[in-house]
This record gives sequence, C-alpha cells and structure tokens, in this order.
Amino acid sequence: MERFFLYDDLEETQTRFVSFMGENQRYDLAIMQSGRFYGKLLVLDMQYSRFAILGSDDLDEPGYIEAVYNRPPEEAQELREYLYELIG
Repeated sequence: MERFFLYDDLEETQTRFVSFMGENQRYDLAIMQSGRFYGKLLVLDMQYSRFAILGSDDLDEPGYIEAVYNRPPEEAQELREYLYELIG
C-alpha cells in the first residue's frame, strides 16, 4: 500500500527544558519554538505525557490549561502563571 503524505517536513526548532517547584507540584516541561505554530509554543508536560500548542490567547481561555494538562485548578494556575511569563 502506498502512503499518502499530507506533509513530511524537517524544521529547525529551539527546545527549552524547564523544571520548577510550585506550591504543591513539580513541573517538568519541554518547550519547543518553531515557525510551524504561527508564534505559539509546543509545551510538553513530561511528567503527565500531555502537550498543547499554546499562545497567550489559550492561557486566557477559562479552564483550558486544566483540561489540556488534566490538572486541578491550583496546579493549572501555577503552570499558567509561568507560561504567561514565558509567552508574555
């Protein structure tokens, strides 16, 4: 069977690995920046094997971080605050 590729691109990325302690939880993140995501970042939560493509508009969306990363509100808020600093 022949595969039908929609795309198969190789792209340079910048990856930042960050680990920090919040009030109740440790966060281990890989943050990738690429031209593919239109200015947004690919944020991987390495502890919980979850990821999202995020921009400041996503951080402003109520309940979005809680849902995407499957975190309780207090932990999601800590993560959101860090990402606001990063994304600006």
